[in-house]
Amino acid sequence: MEISSEAFQNNQNIPAKYTCDGQNINPPLELKGVSDKAQSLVLICDDPDAPGGTWTHWTVWNINSRLNKIEENSVPEEGIEGKTSKGDTGYHGPCPPSGSHRYFFRVFALDAKLSLASNADIGQLQKAMEGHILEQAELVGLYQRNE
Repeated sequence: MEISSEAFQNNQNIPAKYTCDGQNINPPLELKGVSDKAQSLVLICDDPDAPGGTWTHWTVWNINSRLNKIEENSVPEEGIEGKTSKGDTGYHGPCPPSGSHRYFFRVFALDAKLSLASNADIGQLQKAMEGHILEQAELVGLYQRNE
């Protein structure tokens, strides 16, 4: 399974358009090679370089497992967005307080759909995923604000 973006390459800079310095919309993401056994997909975007520990920028679960593209500025088909570290749902683009940070876009293929409330946080999502992950892939983007 693979995840990629036409907006940036793995371990390369994320365009400002997809950050708090731009339109703050999610980048387009492409998915390839998802297992036929997958019943749903989960997408997690987080920043492990945040000063207070890993910051969750976006979580989406129960995404249609046959989906091969997540369009820019959209919620993936059938997906349910969860609570971010900011305390609300939806995509919150990169916005590091200082220095260059890494942003991990991870996709997980699951053997089930998840029964979670739409206000579930990352901890609840990870717990619900336990024992259901068939495969996973990641795309890392970098971003540093102009200071």
